[in-house]
Amino acid sequence: MGNTIHWIDSLIISISVIFTVGAGFYFARRQKTSERYFTGSKNIPAWAIGISIFATLISSVTFLAYPAAAYKSNWILLVQGLMVPMVLVTIIWVIVPLFRKVIRLSAYEYFERRFGAFARIYSAIAFILTHFSKMGTVLFLLSVAMSSLTGLSVTTYIVSLGVAIILLTLFGGIEAVIWMDVIQGFMLIGGGMLCLIILLFGGEASAGVMLSDAVSMGKIDFGPYNFSFAELTFWVMVVNGIFYALQKYTTDQTIVQRYLTAKTDNDAKRAGYIGIFTSVPVWALFMLIGSLLYVYYHNGSATLPEGITADGVFPYFIGTKLPVGVVGLVLSGLIAAAISTLTSDTNCLAAIGVEDFYQRFNPDCTDKQRLNMGKLLVLISGVAMTGVALLYVAWGGEGVLGVVFELYAIFSAGIVGIFMLGLLSRRANWQGLYIGIGVCIAFTAYAVLTTTDINDKLLLDLGKYNFPHHKYMLGVYSHLIVLIVGYIASLFFKSEKVNEELTIYGYFGKNSKRE
Repeated sequence: MGNTIHWIDSLIISISVIFTVGAGFYFARRQKTSERYFTGSKNIPAWAIGISIFATLISSVTFLAYPAAAYKSNWILLVQGLMVPMVLVTIIWVIVPLFRKVIRLSAYEYFERRFGAFARIYSAIAFILTHFSKMGTVLFLLSVAMSSLTGLSVTTYIVSLGVAIILLTLFGGIEAVIWMDVIQGFMLIGGGMLCLIILLFGGEASAGVMLSDAVSMGKIDFGPYNFSFAELTFWVMVVNGIFYALQKYTTDQTIVQRYLTAKTDNDAKRAGYIGIFTSVPVWALFMLIGSLLYVYYHNGSATLPEGITADGVFPYFIGTKLPVGVVGLVLSGLIAAAISTLTSDTNCLAAIGVEDFYQRFNPDCTDKQRLNMGKLLVLISGVAMTGVALLYVAWGGEGVLGVVFELYAIFSAGIVGIFMLGLLSRRANWQGLYIGIGVCIAFTAYAVLTTTDINDKLLLDLGKYNFPHHKYMLGVYSHLIVLIVGYIASLFFKSEKVNEELTIYGYFGKNSKRE
């Protein structure tokens, strides 16, 4: 679009970014120990942690991709999010006290205590690859949107926002990240609500007519509903959403680490519920914006530039239809969404690097060395994230979002299966698990090779034996393979005594004794 926004909007955006960096320096004076740097000394209120969980889950990809998806199709991507509360309400009361009791910092310490060092290293690497594959993408997509609205180069935004993210996380630690998440979370909600109000009440048609038209045009719908895993259907997203919820809230360091920052188990549970029940309405909000944008530009006098894609409609609306000042607030919310996610990722990557790798190879390290290494890893992660985003610029960024979704499925690596196997079975052992992981890796390689084409040619073409289902199902199958194969294989090895505290049976046993 190449628009140049009003100087007032530019000032609002600049102030929000400067404030973000300033928060890092404000909290820097408190970061004297590694515990404070990574867990805030377990002294952060539940409501703030809950909003932080919400802000971490809602990135600029949500801000941009959800409206684009609803504009182009319907609300099918929201089905994944709707599964989250249904799954988490049933298990979070077990997960939170388990992690707070058996681990120090890393979620993957549980895997080692249950199945040995290899399980911990494997799971930690899967987390690193999953999040590293998305960080540069989130920064790139945000910078492209901002560039199209302001006229400044994509590179300028990547570098300046990369520096802001590094400074906030490097100096402020998890406390700065969480408290900025609170502010940025409200900015995100406010920006979305402003856009919704203007869409509903700022056009020629009434709000009721707009909503009715969105339904009649099929833009508020979750189909197709045919029971097929070969294409993107309602049922693919239901199954994918169940395992997404399990992976995100039980094995993802960005969430588990927040459980550890709470004062008590009950505070951590409340934070989890706040994060869950705040995220779903906001996902729906941005889906609704996309549906109404379709109605706005197809039923009224408003028109779009020729050749604009679905991804560009929402940024175009922001740049051309919102009043001065509101544009700055909305774009600040967009930037805040990305910063919330990326600061969380960089802090958690550093925590994994220190806890799962640095301390393993340097067991006699002091707390000061742990803290310094954590800050160094934040810097390295931030620089690498910025470098990946710049590589996307050189590459052209074509198909970036689709690549990320596929990488997320590939790098999920069956870690939910590992966790569920350890939690639900006393019979499972490390030998059986490792066989399950081996089968999972072989299956993933087969599925990727038989569905990935270069220049319209599959990397491995087995004809009718190619992986037949949608790639979103790859992550689901990898978890199930580890769980099922790992359990069956365990039966062929001698049963070992398992610490009951590491299983769900320990939880029930403890509570039955209280009664």
